Amino acid sequence: MKIVHVCLCGCVTDGWSYQDNLLPKYQKRNGNDVTVIASKWIWNSEGKMEISHEEHYVNQDGVKMIRLDALFHAGVEAKLKIYPGLIRTIEKETPDILFVHDLSFLQVNTICNYLKKHRNVTAYCDNHGDFSNSARNWFSKNLLHKGIWKIGAQRIKKYVKRFYGVLPARVDFLREMYGLPEEKCELLIMAADDDLVKYAGKKEIVERTKEKYRIGEKDFVIVTGGKIDLFKQQTLLLMEAVNEISDMNIKLFVFGSVVKELKAKLHELCGERVEYIGWLNNRESYELFATADIAVFPGRHSVYWEQVVGQGIPMIVKRWEGTEHVDLGGNVLFLDEDSVEEIKKKIEAAYSNLEAMKTVARKNSQLFLYDSVARESIR
Repeated sequence: MKIVHVCLCGCVTDGWSYQDNLLPKYQKRNGNDVTVIASKWIWNSEGKMEISHEEHYVNQDGVKMIRLDALFHAGVEAKLKIYPGLIRTIEKETPDILFVHDLSFLQVNTICNYLKKHRNVTAYCDNHGDFSNSARNWFSKNLLHKGIWKIGAQRIKKYVKRFYGVLPARVDFLREMYGLPEEKCELLIMAADDDLVKYAGKKEIVERTKEKYRIGEKDFVIVTGGKIDLFKQQTLLLMEAVNEISDMNIKLFVFGSVVKELKAKLHELCGERVEYIGWLNNRESYELFATADIAVFPGRHSVYWEQVVGQGIPMIVKRWEGTEHVDLGGNVLFLDEDSVEEIKKKIEAAYSNLEAMKTVARKNSQLFLYDSVARESIR
């Protein structure tokens, strides 16, 4: 089938591990003809946005990419962008399936008009917003989500087969914020890249990565990654916690971009057992996580949670309502506080119960792989 993805609510960066990268990749792998329509905004290696100058090309996964100019070149965070070429591009691609990523952009109404004229097209929409990352002030909640975006959601709902939330909390958001019918709202989990899980888990790759980072046989390895910014300062608490644990075999590796306001504090916390290794690309993140005994994510949810579950690695994560789906029956410990003391206790608990956590993590990891998620998405 011809599947066209519309990804105009944020950056789509080639080679990353986000859903809008991996869902098209595996839909293509499963025999479909796949196109992604995206903005020109991408992330660079410093965690900053920049403009891509590519417009029409095929990416490394064999997926056709079309990048559109916005009417006004405001940043990707600007909420009221218009892409004049959108409908013309969709019509030219003649989709059997139209997959709209997120509902928080003005041209949901434009897409609604397209679907009204093309009743043979099957449409799906997903949602990446919840009450921890969206609708966090009066303007966003009442004017955007309960106003403009809800109007678009209500208009398009009659043409959409299924509304997917990528977390349980995001399924709730669809129902509660946009008033969408429960029978049309469903969980479609984010997951890990099957190819990279297999590659990074090879014995020779694990041994090479351990040698690169000077990981010994007796070391208990903790890995954390992602953006470290003013909203995710809990990584610094994790670094403090590891420094306070007396066991010299416990080592922490931290990767990701860091905002300038936190760089000095982060480097102060580095030492013999706590190492900041900078930004890693997609493949390198899988390699490093494959060496970990546990991964720890003490802040807000990130795509690394599902990646690590797919790699069969136990985790310690911050408890957020509607994100408990990563617990497969004992592979996860949850943090309820932002405190050094609780992080220390949970690391020590994982250390003493590691084999049981690993057994659960490995047994059920295949549930979080994108090949099966891609098939489920258009069943």
